[in-house]
Amino acid sequence: MFSPISAVIVEHKVCEDDETLSNINKILNMPVLLLENSDLSPKCKYTDKIYLPASFFELKNKILILITRYKFSKNSSILIKKYILDKNEKKLKNDKFFIVLTEREVQLIELLFTEQKPLSKNIILKKVWKYADDADTHTVETHIYRLRKKILNKFSDENFIANSKLGYSI
Repeated sequence: MFSPISAVIVEHKVCEDDETLSNINKILNMPVLLLENSDLSPKCKYTDKIYLPASFFELKNKILILITRYKFSKNSSILIKKYILDKNEKKLKNDKFFIVLTEREVQLIELLFTEQKPLSKNIILKKVWKYADDADTHTVETHIYRLRKKILNKFSDENFIANSKLGYSI
């Protein structure tokens, strides 16, 4: 079974040709580990480096750390419209501006974005708050109202969360 590539390892010589490394970054969009023989800092962009000579054990550990860090960072932020949802910092960012979110607001935004279709109040209650199907509460409406207000006050965006007969969506 073929396993997808998780990281790229390059030698210092590749950095002399910026176009080659740039193409690697564009095509693969993954972490790059640079193998270096000296303390000279290359011109190219890399995620981490390891100095040679290195043992196989050192190389393996560095690659595992690199991949873990990359996956964590990739999963921690989501591009939604013109915003970045940073799940670790619990912030919704746009350029230099941001709003601080609660854990439920992060979950709500992520759910509405990942589903890519309008969700009813009951589905949101079940998935975010783990409520029973027959629960009668204004929790969803209250949270969406407060979240819309935060977004409107900071970003002047009235259309971040839409609602229709089918439910709420981003």
